[in-house]
Amino acid sequence: MSLASRFKLSVPSTNQLIISILIAGLGWISGQALSRIDQDLRIMYTEYTLGAADLAHISADVIRYRNTIIRSLEAENQVVYERIIESLPAQRARIQHAVDRYAAAGLRVSRSGRSEEKDIQAVRDSLDQYFHVASQTIDLLSQEWNAGSPKEAAELRRKAEIHAADNGGPKVMQVSLALDRLLETVAEVAKDMRDEGTKTIRSTSYWIVGGSFFIALLNLFLSRTARPPLPLSRSEESVHPDSLNLPGDQSNTALRAE
Repeated sequence: MSLASRFKLSVPSTNQLIISILIAGLGWISGQALSRIDQDLRIMYTEYTLGAADLAHISADVIRYRNTIIRSLEAENQVVYERIIESLPAQRARIQHAVDRYAAAGLRVSRSGRSEEKDIQAVRDSLDQYFHVASQTIDLLSQEWNAGSPKEAAELRRKAEIHAADNGGPKVMQVSLALDRLLETVAEVAKDMRDEGTKTIRSTSYWIVGGSFFIALLNLFLSRTARPPLPLSRSEESVHPDSLNLPGDQSNTALRAE
């Protein structure tokens, strides 16, 4: 027996085609839903979990930048002062790079109307204001070390201390508040995505369960309506009146012939 005859293909019936199409459609719907959930999970990890960590690092880096400014106010000589402030450009670049990296991700709006784009812009504005104030403090300190007299140097240091306390402190608080608001918005958007994923999973489960029951019932119904009539068995054929051969048939035939 050849392989072709052993696996002989037959043309599917209409009922089989209907059931196959329904199964394929149900599988496609389930696959699309799971793909969307997988994408949302990736976004939640890469843009929100890691993004929230970056925002926390921004807050810590701003505090570190602020402490560096305070240390520069307490420098004993110009050499120590220059060694302290030489790390400020790298710290500022790291903060701005973290903000730009988060802003480059897909920014969204929560259901309550809170916008990540507006909040990240508020963080940028508050950082620019703080860095501007910090630069003025550094300029005053640089003038102190180049002053012509100790009295002028003392006056410049006093101005730098007052400027750092009266202007730098409030600006740092504005940065902290802007970061807190952005984190709250991030949490709301992540919660909305989680709720959407939960809703998609629930609806997909309903589709799979309901579709499976429907296909099973349809299969039973179509199989019952399309089932051909059963042929007569051998026992039924043997007892058919036309096929009976009784013992008296020959004698009756002979009598009728006479």
